[in-house]
Amino acid sequence: MDRRHFIGSAALAGLLPFVGSATAAAPARAVPARAVPVAGRRLLPAPLNPGDTVALVSPSAATAERIDLQLAREAMQALGFKVRTGAHYASRYGHLAGTDAQRAGDLNAMFADDEVKAIVCVRGGSGAARLLPLLDYDAIRANPKVLLGYSDITALHSAILSQAGLVTFHGPIGSGSWNQFNVDQFRRLFFQRELMQYRNTVDVGEELVPRKHRTLTIAGGKARGELVGGNLTVLTALAGSKYVPDFDGRILFLEDVEEAPYRIDRMLTTLKLMGALDRIAGFIFGECTDCDPGEGFGSLTLDQIFDDHIRPLGIPAYRGAMIGHIREQFIVPHGGMVEMDADAGSFRMLEPVFRVD
Repeated sequence: MDRRHFIGSAALAGLLPFVGSATAAAPARAVPARAVPVAGRRLLPAPLNPGDTVALVSPSAATAERIDLQLAREAMQALGFKVRTGAHYASRYGHLAGTDAQRAGDLNAMFADDEVKAIVCVRGGSGAARLLPLLDYDAIRANPKVLLGYSDITALHSAILSQAGLVTFHGPIGSGSWNQFNVDQFRRLFFQRELMQYRNTVDVGEELVPRKHRTLTIAGGKARGELVGGNLTVLTALAGSKYVPDFDGRILFLEDVEEAPYRIDRMLTTLKLMGALDRIAGFIFGECTDCDPGEGFGSLTLDQIFDDHIRPLGIPAYRGAMIGHIREQFIVPHGGMVEMDADAGSFRMLEPVFRVD
């Protein structure tokens, strides 16, 4: 299953307090003495409530089957929202959901619409980066609201944070799975406005010890900072542009799907060469779904890649967080202040991520 197909069937929002399943693998380290951003300087979206109007937009790939659009609408309605759809959310231009102008126009229109309180991306896939020069960042700053999506939507998260300073939300998409885990997390984060703690669930199943949702410490310790990142492929494709986030003192989180280890190595090398890795305060890697080496002359393992690129940084780091192309996934505030604990394999929000009028 490739990224474009998987993104069309990913998850959206719901989570109870989690019981950890982390494995400590390295001694604790002190938090790096780096300047830590203040979340209060960020632009926060307006809070969400049942009965609000939510917009469905398609900023990336087209949706293959109309049933997926119907399911996205029904899911929003089941959460208690009124639904408004972008004028081109069901369009197609090649593999894209309409031309760049059409897709960017839908996003700009929904940010400018006072009745719309949140924007949920129907799916990811490819193409969101093409919109970045066409977005109205002044309108986004003037109308801060929730934006939710992941994978290719990483391009939007990065650009909106760097150009408008708005906290957005990395998490499941409209046409994805609305399982109990995700729905409960959505309600706790958006309706109850909890300061969420993100700790993987424990699933022992028939095993003597848990195997599913395990975390692994790369380097121990705690760190605080704004959370930035998303899909590794999409983020590194923004290298050299003005749309990458500021990495100084940030907690970098990453995930990917169907990328061979040598590609993960190449992309982390890119982040190293552009100076990003040397500036972060902490590192969280989610799931790398179907990232097998394949046939050939052999491959570096993901363990070796993280040992080469991340462990020498001397910062808290762990992998295995429930972030990525998985059915049950965290919804996390991109640009929000968090504290991570690499030994426990968890992180938590430190400050509210919705404005108080």
